[in-house]
Amino acid sequence: MWHGPAVHRRKLGEELRGLRDQRGLTSGQAARLVGWHQSKVSRIETGRSGVKPADVIRLLDAYEVRDARLRMLLGALADSADDAGQHWARAYRGLLPPQYRDFISLESRARTARTLETSVVPGLLQTPAYARAVTRAALGSLPPDKVDSLVEVRLARQEVLRGDPPLTLNAVLDEGVLRRQVGGPAAMRGQLRHLLEAAAWPHVSLQVIPFQYGGYVGLTGPFIIFSFPDISDLDVVVLDHLTSSLYLERREDLEAYSGAFQTVQSLALSCEDSLDLIARTARQAPGRSGASGEA
Repeated sequence: MWHGPAVHRRKLGEELRGLRDQRGLTSGQAARLVGWHQSKVSRIETGRSGVKPADVIRLLDAYEVRDARLRMLLGALADSADDAGQHWARAYRGLLPPQYRDFISLESRARTARTLETSVVPGLLQTPAYARAVTRAALGSLPPDKVDSLVEVRLARQEVLRGDPPLTLNAVLDEGVLRRQVGGPAAMRGQLRHLLEAAAWPHVSLQVIPFQYGGYVGLTGPFIIFSFPDISDLDVVVLDHLTSSLYLERREDLEAYSGAFQTVQSLALSCEDSLDLIARTARQAPGRSGASGEA
């Protein structure tokens, strides 16, 4: 189990160690090639210290790695470990705790996200009104200006769904997510309509587990699995807690959570039937007067 940037550092270290082994070099020989002490190479390979992208390039040159795509990806991985998050997030460094900046970094660099949500709409699909209500409920002691800033961060994160290529998002929601009136009826109707609009994007799939299924694996806690392009064994499971996030990247953890996600997908309604349920729920949502709408 790793927290924050250690995920990036350890993965990068594994890749660099593998490339060194392919060249038949010891860590001491590699260090001499780039003019470092052997302990620096060892710390990088074990993830105990970060490494600048320029230093990664020096190692790749020493290992005679010419693959442009691999060089770019490892350099980007070093950059994410050294300065977690997208550039826009730097403006919020004083507000965002380290684990949230690390989560943004993972999310911004992932190719695919698979998420099970049991209580709230996934952050990447939240409307401003819904996001504000969730933030106020979770962090009610914050002053209004900080709540507004956190909502801005959540909305900025959604740009990953509009990137080139965009993040592929596969989300499974408990029916309770649709029924809980977060922010009041008007905000909830707007949120449900937004889910229907987002599901029309080719890189977003939504499924709902209806109440009729009762208990199921994952019911006691949401999770998200990030998958990354082209770098081996880089998937990460993220578990959110009230005050921190936990990152799991052991093979057995990844297999367990991947299997759990496949299970909940099989229990959930099809994408088409899920959208029908979302649309019906939106129509049935209470009006401003508190009366139910048409079914």
